[in-house]
Amino acid sequence: MLIEKLAAGVVQVQTPIGPRYVMPSFLQRLYLIWMFRNFPILPHAVLNLRQQRMINRMCSEQRFASMAYADGMDEAPVIGTVERRPPIGADQLSMRRPVTSESRNLTAEARQRL
Repeated sequence: MLIEKLAAGVVQVQTPIGPRYVMPSFLQRLYLIWMFRNFPILPHAVLNLRQQRMINRMCSEQRFASMAYADGMDEAPVIGTVERRPPIGADQLSMRRPVTSESRNLTAEARQRL
């Protein structure tokens, strides 16, 4: 199985619209086999900066196939899966309130009532 992954393995990337498959180069496949040596699925956030850049570059350079078995990829083994989460926008963060400020406001209101 290792030889098949090295010869023609693909990387599965989980996106918000579904899984996509990328065909890496030989050297990238070699590095990816080492990267996924202990875990078959890795979140994008746990990868180091070099690995994140490599995955991002592969995703931007390669054409994605929406199905695993499209265009004759039915025999291509999956080297590993990268979970990519969409980045949290600043507007979503601004909707949250810090817990400490709410508790301070409550204590200030309680003091005014006494």
